[in-house]
Amino acid sequence: MLNDPRSHGLWERTAIAPPSTFPLAGQFAADVVIVGGGFTGLSAALHLAEAGRSVVVLEGAEVGFGGSGRNVGLINAGMWVMPDDLPGELGDVYGERLLQLLGNGPQVVMSIIDKHGIACELERNGTLHCAVGKSGLTEITERARQWQKRGAPVELLDANETAARIGTKVYAGALLDRRAGTLQPLAYVRGLAHAAVRAGATLHTGSPVVSCTRDGTGWKVSTPGGFVSAEWVVVATDAYSKGPWAKVRREQVHLPYFNLATRPLPPDLRSSILPGREGVWDTKEILSSFRMDSAGRLVFGSVGALRNTGQAVHVGWAKRSLARLFPQLGPVEFEHEWYGKIGMTDNALPRFHRFERNVIGFSGYNGRGIAPGTVFGRTLAGHILGELSEDDLPLPVTDTEQPSLRSLKEAYYEVGAQIAHFAGERL
Repeated sequence: MLNDPRSHGLWERTAIAPPSTFPLAGQFAADVVIVGGGFTGLSAALHLAEAGRSVVVLEGAEVGFGGSGRNVGLINAGMWVMPDDLPGELGDVYGERLLQLLGNGPQVVMSIIDKHGIACELERNGTLHCAVGKSGLTEITERARQWQKRGAPVELLDANETAARIGTKVYAGALLDRRAGTLQPLAYVRGLAHAAVRAGATLHTGSPVVSCTRDGTGWKVSTPGGFVSAEWVVVATDAYSKGPWAKVRREQVHLPYFNLATRPLPPDLRSSILPGREGVWDTKEILSSFRMDSAGRLVFGSVGALRNTGQAVHVGWAKRSLARLFPQLGPVEFEHEWYGKIGMTDNALPRFHRFERNVIGFSGYNGRGIAPGTVFGRTLAGHILGELSEDDLPLPVTDTEQPSLRSLKEAYYEVGAQIAHFAGERL
């Protein structure tokens, strides 16, 4: 995307085409301006347009340019934080409300895909959170217990059951979450864009917002080519925020994450590696994730940036890792490689910000963007439509606060991942 083959990799090669768009040029008015063409912004646009509101979406680059078009494609339920810990972080009301909303998030995603016929390689067979050693098994056992007491359809698998589902014996067990699944993320976000446009929303790409100023009782949102006046502004730029809401980016520590995709595997390997097509990630601090696409490519990822010395280091480590996990693969070559940024907040939970009157947004998805972005976009639409008061939202209003040593932490993550991967899997 934007002539960078490492921005979206396989996803750009296999996604459906986006809607035909052009930069904003001129002066317009709408009920709502949405800044950002990712999961959150386009979900909000779709739900608002379906309710009869006039909506203009302003995207600085292309649909899905940020995390929405680069991620692994796991439709996860919940967040990284243990379920029982959310009330302690957010209070009982918001904690349980967020758990319920995000626990049901994958079903919301799948229902939107079904309703609008989005071709995005949806798999509904769940995800596997795999235990590395005794400590990993302890972690997923406790996570399973906490979800099960809330009635969630999760199941703890032993080592043999895990090996049968994945095709490798390296894990001590796995947490199977039947609510979850996988999809082609760029295809999904482009599908949301098509659905929003069909519902009546207007979408402008190549239209970065340079200012947002008061305009009578509303707001004037300006780009280099023009402006839109509106009563409401939704900020849906998250980790890739620039311009008037650059403080949203500064609130997060960027964690680089890469993905590599093999060539399509032959039928015998496709039947032995992830035969159920679940999405997988492990309990390591520098985690790994993998899954199959619809053509039988194995998509493998971890923490790190594919730039400078990182490209060779991470690709070399990935080949060694796959050789240990799946020796039946033989020598591995990657057909596609790409990477992006995960925005991490200090407590690994998202935020709701009211920047000004009627200027609002959710952010800080911590690597869990597909389901949270979709349901938060729908939630923002409900709030603007008057269906949800501010007190009914799943998160309290908070101010943006820059974490200490942010730049140093980001450099540490990038360099630390290289050091770990340079040394890893060599024995």
